[in-house]
Amino acid sequence: MATLTKLSHLTFKTKHSNIYYLTLVTILCTISYLFATWQHSTGAIPVATSASLTSKLLNSVVPCNSSPQATIQQQQPQPHVLDFSAHHQAPDPPPTAARVHHIPPCDPNYVEYVPCEDYQRSLKFDRNMLIYRERHCPEKNELLKCRIPAPYGYKVPLRWPESREYAWYANVPHKELTVEKKKQNWVRYEGERFNFPGGGTMFPRGADAYIDDIGKLINLKDGSIRTAIDTGCGVASWGAYLLSRNIVAMSFAPRDTHEAQVQFALERGVPALIGVMASIRLPYPSRAFDMAHCSRCLIPWGQYDGLYLIEVDRVLRPGGYWILSGPPVNWENHWRGWNRTAEDLAAEQSGIETIARSLCWKKVIQKKDLAIWQKPTNHIHCKANRKVFKQPRFCQSQDPDNAWYAKLEACLTPLPEVSDIKEIAGGRLAKWPQRLTAIPPRISSGSLNGITAEMFRENTELWKERVAHYKSVDYQLAERGRYRNLLDMNAYLGGFAAALVDDPLWVMNMVPVDAEINTLGVIYERGLIGTYQNWCEAMSTYPRTYDFIHADSVFRLNKDRCEMEDILLEMDRILRPEGSVIIRDDVDILVKIKSITDGMQWEGRIADHEKGPHEREKILFAVKKYWTAPDPDHNQETNTAP
Repeated sequence: MATLTKLSHLTFKTKHSNIYYLTLVTILCTISYLFATWQHSTGAIPVATSASLTSKLLNSVVPCNSSPQATIQQQQPQPHVLDFSAHHQAPDPPPTAARVHHIPPCDPNYVEYVPCEDYQRSLKFDRNMLIYRERHCPEKNELLKCRIPAPYGYKVPLRWPESREYAWYANVPHKELTVEKKKQNWVRYEGERFNFPGGGTMFPRGADAYIDDIGKLINLKDGSIRTAIDTGCGVASWGAYLLSRNIVAMSFAPRDTHEAQVQFALERGVPALIGVMASIRLPYPSRAFDMAHCSRCLIPWGQYDGLYLIEVDRVLRPGGYWILSGPPVNWENHWRGWNRTAEDLAAEQSGIETIARSLCWKKVIQKKDLAIWQKPTNHIHCKANRKVFKQPRFCQSQDPDNAWYAKLEACLTPLPEVSDIKEIAGGRLAKWPQRLTAIPPRISSGSLNGITAEMFRENTELWKERVAHYKSVDYQLAERGRYRNLLDMNAYLGGFAAALVDDPLWVMNMVPVDAEINTLGVIYERGLIGTYQNWCEAMSTYPRTYDFIHADSVFRLNKDRCEMEDILLEMDRILRPEGSVIIRDDVDILVKIKSITDGMQWEGRIADHEKGPHEREKILFAVKKYWTAPDPDHNQETNTAP
C-alpha cells in the first residue's frame, strides 16, 4: 500500500513537470517568433499592442478545425511560372537612386569643340615645323563630362548631291571665308545658306573644269585611279567633284588656317579630316593612294631635306601620281602676282625637282599651271641609283604602316621586293569597281598573318547579310540618301563599307591602333578610305560630322583601356542630331552602354543577334534626339524638338 502511494505521488510530480516544461517552451517559442518578426521587418516597428501581437500569432497557427489534408495543401509551395521573355536591361536601382544618370549639356561656347585640336592647348607647343598644329589631346582629368550642343537653329543637312553646292548657315555660322576667298569662288553667303560654286585659288573656273584639265594629262576614267589624298584641301571642292568620277579623296587641312574649311567640307558631305603635315606621319598606311594633290597648299616641299615629299612617297602606291599646282609651277607667268622674286621661285622649283629625282619619281608633264610626277612601280632602279643620290637613304627595320604618332624620318620607305623590272611591287591592283571584291594583294601575298583569301570572301558575304539585317530594322539606313557621312569605328577588312558601296554615301573606315592586326592597308587596296584611331582619345574632326556611326566590338576592345562613358561622349560629339548608331557587342556590355545612353538623350533598344536569341552578342539600335544650345538672345534652357 505504501508503495502504491509513492508511485501515485511520483506520477503526479511528473505530470506537473511536463506542464511546466511545455509552458516554458511555448513562451520561448512565442518570444522567438516575435523577435524574428521584428528583425525581418523593412523598417522600425512601433511597439505592438497585445491585440496586434495576438493577431499575428493566431494567423501563424493552423486552425484547430483544419483537416490534415488542408494543412498539407496550405504548406505546399505554389508552382513556379517560367518567364521566357527577353531581359536585356539593367537591374532596377535601389529606390533611393536615380533611374537615369543624366549627363548634362556643355556650355554653348563648346559647340565647335575638338578636344585634340584645341587652339588654346596648341599654344603651349613648339611652332617649329607646325608642331603646335598637330594633335595634342587633353589629359584624363581635363576631359569634359558633358554633351556638346548643336548651335541654335541647327538643321538636318541637305541631301547629296544638293549638299555639294549648299549648306545651312545655322550649322556652320562662319562668314570669314566668304570675304577672304571671295575672288577665288570658294564660298558665298546667300540668305540662310552658303553656296559652294566649286572654285579654288588655282581653279577659278571651278573644280570640274580643273579636274577635266588633269584628266587630259593622266587617265581618270579607266578605274586605275580610285583613291586620292588632297593636302591642304580648303573646303575640299576638288574631292567633292572627284566623287562623280568614282574617285574618293581623303581631304585634310589644319584647323583654323582658314575658319571652318574642313567643317564646311564635312557639312557638304565630302570626306575630310583635320590634319597637317608637320613632324609626324600622316595617319594612313603605306601604298594607300593612287593620286596625291596639292593646289597652293602652302606646304614647304623643298625644306627639311624633302621630308614632306618623302612622306607623300610613303603613302603613294607604286605607279601613283603627285599633282602640284600653284607656286612655284609656271612661276615665269605668275611671279609678279605672287609677290615673290623670280629667283626665289626658280630656286624653289629646282629644289622640288631635285627631291623628286632623289625619290626616283619621273616627271610626267608640266602644262600651264599643272605639274605631274609619277612614283616608280618598284625600287630596282632606285636602289641602284643610290650611288648617285646618297640621300635619302632607304629606311631600315621600319614598319611602313605604323602611322599613329610616328615621327617623320628623312629616309625612303622601301617597296616590297620584286624579281623583275616590270613587276609591280606589292602586287597589281584590279581596276575599280572590281577592286572592291578582288582579293587584296596584302592578303594574297600572305603578308597579313592569319588572314586568308577564304576569310576575306567569307567576311565580305557576312557583312552583306548583316547590313541587310540592319536595313530591315533601321528604316532610315534603308532609305537611300537619308545618311551621307558614315563612320565605322572598327572596320577590320572594310566589309561594312563594301556592303553599302551602291548607296549615295561614304564610310570613314577606322582601324583602332590597338587592333590585333593592322588591316587599314587592305581597306585601301579595296578602293575604300579610312584612318587609324585610338578610341580612348578624341577624333580629329568637328562636332556633328557623321549621320551614322557603326561600332562593332569597340567597347570589348577598350574595356580595360578607358572609360565607356568617355567613348560614348565622343560618339555623341561627332554624331549629328537625329543621327543613328548601331553597336554590336556582348549583351552585358550593351546593358551598361544603354544605361549611359539613356542619360545622353539617345533613344535605343537592344535587339537579338541576326542569328537569333541564343547568341551572347546583341545589337543596340539608337538615335540621338534633336536638341541645340539655347537661343543666345534669350536666357532659356537647352532647346529640344517638340
